[in-house]
Amino acid sequence: MNDVVKTDALIIGAGPVGLFAVFELGLLDIRAHLVDILPKIGGQCAELYPEKPIYDIPGFPMVTGQGLVDNLMKQIEPFSPEFHLSEMVDSVTTIGTPEAPLFRVKTDAGTEFEAKVIIIAAGGGSFQPKRPPIPGIDAYEGTSVFYAVRKMEQFRGRSILIVGGGDSALDWTLNLQPIAKRVTLMHRRDDFRAAPHSVEQMRSLVASGAMDLKIGQVTGLEGEGSILSAAICRDAQDAEFRVECDTMLPFFGLTMKLGPIASWGLNLNENLIPADTEKFETSTPGIFAIGDINTYAGKLKLILSGFHEAALAAHRAHRYVYPDKRLTFQYTTSSSSLQKKLGVGAAST
Repeated sequence: MNDVVKTDALIIGAGPVGLFAVFELGLLDIRAHLVDILPKIGGQCAELYPEKPIYDIPGFPMVTGQGLVDNLMKQIEPFSPEFHLSEMVDSVTTIGTPEAPLFRVKTDAGTEFEAKVIIIAAGGGSFQPKRPPIPGIDAYEGTSVFYAVRKMEQFRGRSILIVGGGDSALDWTLNLQPIAKRVTLMHRRDDFRAAPHSVEQMRSLVASGAMDLKIGQVTGLEGEGSILSAAICRDAQDAEFRVECDTMLPFFGLTMKLGPIASWGLNLNENLIPADTEKFETSTPGIFAIGDINTYAGKLKLILSGFHEAALAAHRAHRYVYPDKRLTFQYTTSSSSLQKKLGVGAAST
């Protein structure tokens, strides 16, 4: 039998919000372990959008998904978090009381934890791209059909068909257009759900002849083996046409599944976990939900909102981890003890 890993806090999810929770907990002398189902640190930012630019992180006019993860990893180095990757939490058992919570957590890899608090930062749970209902598409997946862009250089010089009308489709249309041989964007209607500025940029490229826009739907694929040569499409009048391409990127969104989280005894609302806005605690004392996994009135699914939630959750967690110790809030810019933790001698952010 494996030894039980004892920790102050167990963070479920190693995306940006889970990583920042390590920082906020560390400032309060709360040790943390993190569990993530993915084989790498960084959540969706690292797995699906490592080179996608992010514009709403304070202090960074622009940072890529992987760049944000790298910066967060550097920020939490002083607190030596321990990661358990490619593991999914199977069960959570309460062995403490509401006043003095204690949890026994088991993963599908056989790891067992004993934690005083749990912080769920699992995004939308486990996720996978939605596959379009195109016959035979599986033969091209991984060679000519991709559901995510992990390295833009992989698509240099390719004839790319991007399918979709949301932010991901428009963002990658704009980012890949300068390096691709030709980019064609296809959507089932001439009305897009993406940011207006992105739509305006796309239409400008179309007007200049730098890329193509097609209205219709892909109904079939042509190619030899796993190498794509064209997409068979139909327009709104059901007329068939072809788009020659060697690469297709369908962006139809993600299917979110809570998985075992649904059986942990938490109150759920449409597969999200309700949390209060004072401390982001769930219906179970000692279990917190931060980031996209939670819901509350006025919720915005932004990374920066998750950072705020992590800070408040950490301060409440301190009461459970150190019930006999009074917490006095201090700014990192004015506390020499906090600066020492961070390994700096001057003001830190």
